[in-house]
Amino acid sequence: MSHDDNPRNPKRRDVIRLAVAAAGGIAMPAIWTQSKAATTRLVLRDSGGIYNTVYSEVFYKPFQQATGIEVVGVTSNAEPTAQIRTIVETNAHTWDMAEISQPAVFFLTNGTQYLEPHGLGANPVIASIPAQYSSPYCVGQSVYSTVLAYRTDAFKGRTAPASWQDFWDTAKFPGRRALRRFPFDTIEESLMADGVPTSGVYPCNLDRAFASLSKVKPNVNVWWTGGAQSETLLKTGEVAMASVWLTRAQAAIDAGAPIAISWNQHVWGVQGFGILKGTENLAACRQFIAFCADPKRQAEMSSRIAIGATQPAAYQYIDAKRASLLPTQADNIKRGVRIDPSYWPKNQDAAIERFNDWILT
Repeated sequence: MSHDDNPRNPKRRDVIRLAVAAAGGIAMPAIWTQSKAATTRLVLRDSGGIYNTVYSEVFYKPFQQATGIEVVGVTSNAEPTAQIRTIVETNAHTWDMAEISQPAVFFLTNGTQYLEPHGLGANPVIASIPAQYSSPYCVGQSVYSTVLAYRTDAFKGRTAPASWQDFWDTAKFPGRRALRRFPFDTIEESLMADGVPTSGVYPCNLDRAFASLSKVKPNVNVWWTGGAQSETLLKTGEVAMASVWLTRAQAAIDAGAPIAISWNQHVWGVQGFGILKGTENLAACRQFIAFCADPKRQAEMSSRIAIGATQPAAYQYIDAKRASLLPTQADNIKRGVRIDPSYWPKNQDAAIERFNDWILT
């Protein structure tokens, strides 16, 4: 995503300040006539940058060619829960849909309802997507991940770090380190470094997390604040190891940097397309979501950018080497921890305040 490629970007603080709820009827997609399709235009907020480019080539343009319905992708600087609330409350539908994370779906469907149910549960393509990637309000089309990445040249001839416990072990794994200067991901990593299994990360024990962070803090050389920064730190060799968003780590690898990834204890979340409550193009939105869930289209998406397809059948069309680099590949997904969609909405404010106080002491 252009705003540093991650749905849990610190700029998204307004995301967590919302509390909103789920309800609404289910309507089946309409049958579109050519004349109707020709006059229909969907405006969809996406994450910009490479995401907008890939989505345009894999989803937007092919959908228009197949249906006559134009899809226009627009970018916002952070996960747009505040914008969605305003659009729905004022009934000024400048957007019909938005690409959002599962925590954002939770915010927007618990309290006042800001999203429409997608109503596609009976569609066999949608039904084949595992439940962990979808909800009644959002069909996940990709999975993003935060991983431990390290310079292979820094560990030539010796054991490389393979877990957050290794990252924390400065005696056995010496070298410059970088962590994210924000509680998202960093809290989860600190708990796993302290021996918490992936299945026990949530609800996060903040006392234990900060005690763990305090152990490694003197040896963290850089606290990064953006995806581009973390990528540069690894590419230039300024650090030997770092927590980093997969898209950034893979971009550095593709550019020829001597970097490797450990899939142990990666932290992953889901992105999908949500339909704004009250849009006049509800049926077309549902048609678009079903179109994007096609296994071949998801395979093409994941072949172009390092995000995981949510459609298991997509892996029939992804090269095996490429599949090994994706978070939803069968072996990789089992080694990670899924971001709890309900945890951070309830706990972000307290965690941010505590983290900011801790980092300055």
